[in-house]
Amino acid sequence: MSDYAKGLEGVTANESKLSNVEGAEGVLSYLGYHIDELVEHCTYEEVVYLLHRGKLPNQAELDAFCKELRSNRAIPQGVIDFLQSAPKDANPMDVLRTAVSMLGLYDHRAKTGEPDQEANRKVAISICAQVGTIVAYYHRARQGLDLPPVRDDLSEAAHFLYLANGKEPGAQATKTLDIAYIIHADHGMNASTFSARVTIATLSDFYSAITSAIGTLKGPLHGGANEGVIKMLNEIGSLDKVDAYIDDMLARKKKVMGIGHRIYKVLDPRAPHLQRMAVKLTEELGEPKWIQMSERIAELMKEKKGLNANVDFYSATVYYSLGLPTDLFTPIFAIARTSGWTAQVLEQLEDNRLYRPLTKYVGPSELSPVPPIGDR
Repeated sequence: MSDYAKGLEGVTANESKLSNVEGAEGVLSYLGYHIDELVEHCTYEEVVYLLHRGKLPNQAELDAFCKELRSNRAIPQGVIDFLQSAPKDANPMDVLRTAVSMLGLYDHRAKTGEPDQEANRKVAISICAQVGTIVAYYHRARQGLDLPPVRDDLSEAAHFLYLANGKEPGAQATKTLDIAYIIHADHGMNASTFSARVTIATLSDFYSAITSAIGTLKGPLHGGANEGVIKMLNEIGSLDKVDAYIDDMLARKKKVMGIGHRIYKVLDPRAPHLQRMAVKLTEELGEPKWIQMSERIAELMKEKKGLNANVDFYSATVYYSLGLPTDLFTPIFAIARTSGWTAQVLEQLEDNRLYRPLTKYVGPSELSPVPPIGDR
């Protein structure tokens, strides 16, 4: 038996009240509220309030909170200039990472050293409000389109779709993205959340912590998996080719994107919500092949490998059906997860301790003298 946990698997590094991921049971909850209940009865803004304030808001509290979020949507002109000058073929996650880092240059509330939690809570709201603006503005800038002015009369989900498309979205599209935001808001000690907490634990500034998280989420083993799902569906092309494709992938021991999860040993509790939204959207669009292919893949992987579809599997079809390009899938994940990252950073600072795990040394056991350069 190994005397260390590779990848820190199974290691408990801290305490958190924010989200509970029960992998064996397939349950996800935020501060004691099941994800199913939150999707059914709450908006994304209510979930952000829950994560940041520790309780669900009443109507007056929600109204004030929404007003605060919406008043922080505008981004500095210097960041807009960057978005318009960035390479048109840049990875939007790279642009988001750099733009969020730039936000820190303009926000003097974000400081290093002993935390001012009241200031940090305001910074957290600003970041949550601005990431959607950054992603939407870059998407339009790279197409040479105008940048619509931010508005304060739309929900977070509706405002992103308005900025990205230049027109107000329909109720179904808004509801779909709102649900996607809710179920992606937080998820225990995932890789990007861990990186944010490690960074802020050094008493670095808030923007550095979120920049770390974005860089971590970019990886295909974390947030980037949803882009791989659409790539796979496009490679397959049609429902009648699914079985042969999956058989070939399994024969070559290749990973099928969007299938299986490091924590969940049963169905990912987030997946059914996006599956239902994907069915609705594809029915409305009259293009059901994407969800039909997805459901056949999920059926085969359950049958042949005992693995379930995860949240990335269906989020890909949802975003694609909303008309969003593939390379925006992970940035949209980042927009939603920013609420969790910022809440986790605030929680880390409440009872902070620097992360400093050990490493198992496996290099030379004997010390050697350094030979002269001519003898090496």
